[in-house]
Amino acid sequence: MLILNDLSFRYKIPLRATVLVVVTVFLLTTLLVVREQQELQRDLQENAVLLGKTLGQNLINPMLQDDVWRAYELLRTPLLDLDERAKQRLPFAIVLFDREFRVLASSDPARYPILAYPETLPELQGFAPWVRGERQIPASRTLLDEAGDVLGQVSSVQADGVTLGYLLLGYSRTGLRARAVSLVNGAVLYTLALLAVLLPVTWYWGWRMAHPLMALADNMGKVGKTLPSDAELHLETSDDEIGRASKAFRQMLQALREKAVLEQEMILNERLAAIGRLTAGVAHEINNPLGGMLNALDTFNRHGGDAAKVGKTLSLIERGLLQIRDTVSAMLVDVRPSGKPLTRFDFEDVRTLLGAEISKKQVQLAWEVALPDNGLPLPAALVRQVLFNLLLNALQATPEGGKVVVQAAMDAYLLTFSVANQGESIPAERMTRLFEPFASSRTEGHGLGLWVSYQIVQQLDGRISVTSDAQGTCFSVALPH
Repeated sequence: MLILNDLSFRYKIPLRATVLVVVTVFLLTTLLVVREQQELQRDLQENAVLLGKTLGQNLINPMLQDDVWRAYELLRTPLLDLDERAKQRLPFAIVLFDREFRVLASSDPARYPILAYPETLPELQGFAPWVRGERQIPASRTLLDEAGDVLGQVSSVQADGVTLGYLLLGYSRTGLRARAVSLVNGAVLYTLALLAVLLPVTWYWGWRMAHPLMALADNMGKVGKTLPSDAELHLETSDDEIGRASKAFRQMLQALREKAVLEQEMILNERLAAIGRLTAGVAHEINNPLGGMLNALDTFNRHGGDAAKVGKTLSLIERGLLQIRDTVSAMLVDVRPSGKPLTRFDFEDVRTLLGAEISKKQVQLAWEVALPDNGLPLPAALVRQVLFNLLLNALQATPEGGKVVVQAAMDAYLLTFSVANQGESIPAERMTRLFEPFASSRTEGHGLGLWVSYQIVQQLDGRISVTSDAQGTCFSVALPH
């Protein structure tokens, strides 16, 4: 049943229509055959009654005159020169009994001799209980020999209300069966001929019905990274359900195209905005030390001075140049997988480097790192840089006496680590720009730590995410190895 459910409609609809046609045709054929058999038996009974009445009227005079020869001729005449088809419709024997239920005459005296009783005749033994059990016979009665293969029609021969004898017409059920088999064979042939005409028509009709659904499904399957154009669509244009679904699909595609265009425009605008913010940040971070250096040089050019002033001026220029160098270096992210592979001790190095900051803020550090001592195929320096940036941000965001949790684990595919703090939650408006350069809300620092971490994680084919609520903030990193 599951296999049928998974079939394409190009097969499912024609198959179901074919099954419906076959079942319908066979049911109708069966009903017609049963009805024809009933009509056949009814016609046989009516013909037997009519033949019995006709013979009974003609046998009155021979019975009154005791003319056995004339009675024999009357009984024999209907059964002369019969073909096979007629033999199936007419009785195989006609027997005339007198009032004592002895054979008076018959169509075949050799099989039904005169003065013989029914129970002595092989083919009529089944009717003996009737002969001995009922002395009054109605005008016509159908008898069935359940033990044998004979169907009998009995009628009384009466003259002026006086019963002269009884006429028995014996029919063979073998003939009835032969006619029924012939009828069934004919019905089967007609059924097969009808199916030979209907099945191709039904299959074609089912295929035509399924074709619009197949076209709609094929076009829907094309929707993915690219959207099919209107020229590529071959959909139903009618006003039925399939046509309306096709029209709705076209409208959906148009809406998706418009949405894709808007998304591209938004991405471009966002990129331009990010570039603008980056440029402004870089300009700000460089202009500040440049302004200080220019002021120092201007003061030195105006007033000159002794060696102390020269040293102070050079010191200001040196600090400004170092700040510019740090800003530019922070933006030059080198993610080449060089250096030694990552181990658990690299995480321990980060904790050691920030040990002074942890002690200074009296922060409780929960260190839950479960990594092997042997190396992982990840660049240790880059992973340490990401962890260092995240842990440093967490320490700066956590109030004194707070708690920071560092967790790390690995499986067969991923190295995952997270840094959680109990600082204030990050506002929603900042979450969208959290990994952009110069997006820090603190006065200290240049706001490049998260941006650098994001660039490293992305170029290592990993992912970095953040959650923030009233309980604190947690950064999570997953790196494939």
